[in-house]
Amino acid sequence: MVWVGVVIFVIALLLSVGLHELGHLTTAKAFGMKATRYFIGMGPTLWSTRRGETEYGVKAFPVGGFVKIIGMTSIEDVDPADEPRAFRRAPGWQRVIVLAAGSFMHFVLASVLLFSLALFLGPENDTTTQLGTVSICVPASEQALNSGTACPAHAPESPANRAGLRPGDKVTSFNGVRVTTWAQFTNAIKAAKPGKPIAITVQRDGKALTVHTELAAVKGREGGFLGIGGAQVFQRATPVGALSAVGTGWSQTLSGEVSTIGHLPSEIPKLFKKNDSSTSSGNVTSMVGVAEVTGQVVAAPVGWQPKVNFVVQIIASINIFVGVFNLLPLLPLDGGHILAVFLERIRARYARWRRRPDPGLFDIQKLAPVSLSIFALVIALSVVVLLANIVNPVSIG
Repeated sequence: MVWVGVVIFVIALLLSVGLHELGHLTTAKAFGMKATRYFIGMGPTLWSTRRGETEYGVKAFPVGGFVKIIGMTSIEDVDPADEPRAFRRAPGWQRVIVLAAGSFMHFVLASVLLFSLALFLGPENDTTTQLGTVSICVPASEQALNSGTACPAHAPESPANRAGLRPGDKVTSFNGVRVTTWAQFTNAIKAAKPGKPIAITVQRDGKALTVHTELAAVKGREGGFLGIGGAQVFQRATPVGALSAVGTGWSQTLSGEVSTIGHLPSEIPKLFKKNDSSTSSGNVTSMVGVAEVTGQVVAAPVGWQPKVNFVVQIIASINIFVGVFNLLPLLPLDGGHILAVFLERIRARYARWRRRPDPGLFDIQKLAPVSLSIFALVIALSVVVLLANIVNPVSIG
């Protein structure tokens, strides 16, 4: 089942790449530009077919893809007969649309996935106090708890297990105080002192049941430990609610990406440590790491709803990230080419204001030294993270 999850992830990634390149292709053709090749993957050609002036095909290695539009730069040689249909001869606004169309397709796909997920499956209901899991033992430390370390033979029994709590129980009060949300419940547990008797009232099979136990202490963790996990309960959203879920998904993804990038330099030394997923550096991962986690989730002994929820959300998040990343003003990204178009038009307006001839196409090679240096640094960081995921595989515990 782990490999099933990995295959699902790879197929979804290739679909995203295909849509990205389709955005470039369709807009280029709509503006009359000549596109000669559309391929998914890299390396040797496995299959191809020609439709009109465009060759469509699949390459051997399932990484990336490309669309060949003639005359993308000022230094490219183009048959004089095709020069009027070259990319560089199109108006600036058309070139920007063609260049941004790839990221636009990522954004559309991510939004459609998030909207459909909320509408047909539903976001998680954060007002539930239903138990999803009950731990057997008290972990030796917070690190062992976060990494999902199995219970050793000598580990003490968890307070929840000792009290007889079961998955499916719905908590209604903690120590005589009514709780209606999972946050209220967990905050009450953290505020309680370990070793003191507590009472928990739950609804089970339509009947109220009160159990008594004592919270345990976990090394490195503040407050008490009960040994429970919340149930993932999904509630379908209305169309308006689904639109709100799209906005929430975008906001969480972008804020998470900014936070991760901001902490990246300090987290690099931690990437090769064991139990990396239990530290903040566990948020820094490569496509290999994401594929590993997707495989683990698909193979996990949970219901289909949490699996679908995770896989769809991770695919949507990756599309948002790739779409934004691709718009960075760095070569060879589309954003670098968009920057060149803007600089060209600014220079043309300045020349017109000075009553001078249009200087023509911007020499993209002027941007290359700085852009490629920064892009090389990004690639180097990506390789480090990739190696870390291979040497120290990501685990969700």
